[in-house]
Amino acid sequence: MALIRSTGIATTAAAQPLDLQSLATQLQQGTPAERRDAARAMATLADAGALLTSQLEEESDRSVIEALITSLAERADECAVTALLDCLRSEDAALRNDAIEALKTAGGRHPHLIQEALADSDSDMRILTIGILESLRHPDVELWLIELIEHDPHLNVCACAVDLLCEVGTERAVPALELCRSRFPGEAYLDFAIGLALTRLQGADGL
Repeated sequence: MALIRSTGIATTAAAQPLDLQSLATQLQQGTPAERRDAARAMATLADAGALLTSQLEEESDRSVIEALITSLAERADECAVTALLDCLRSEDAALRNDAIEALKTAGGRHPHLIQEALADSDSDMRILTIGILESLRHPDVELWLIELIEHDPHLNVCACAVDLLCEVGTERAVPALELCRSRFPGEAYLDFAIGLALTRLQGADGL
């Protein structure tokens, strides 16, 4: 008789069919391995987003957190992307990094949420959001970065935006880069970064 590989959920012949309620119970009350398996199984179930989000707020086991993040990224609906963006506010650096990686793919499904995060009142939130833009492959990334360097009041936010424009920008970013330089006079690193970006976008004469 051929062996059947166990999936970790409902492996016995007498197991009940998987449904949202049974998985929710397993996600909230199971062992770490059971919670991890439930999180994975809920990735594509309708109406599971709120349960995954709620568990992510309470979960302490690293392997379960990773499974929750993966499932939210796979869902990539508005609820999931909002939850992933909320992770950027966490004090847990590993959680922030996991969320950033997930948002590099999932975030592109809801660009208005990324725009909102770039306008967040917390400068750290804006900086972390810039960190997902290069991989987002959205056609408006350059415009979002131009908007930041033209108007954002925080030096470090603008510096991060300039660094990314050096990689993904085009010549249309040149006026905004020059404006940014005038907005923060005497800031050596920013001036250097803008010089590099101008060199790339319009040639050495941009310095």
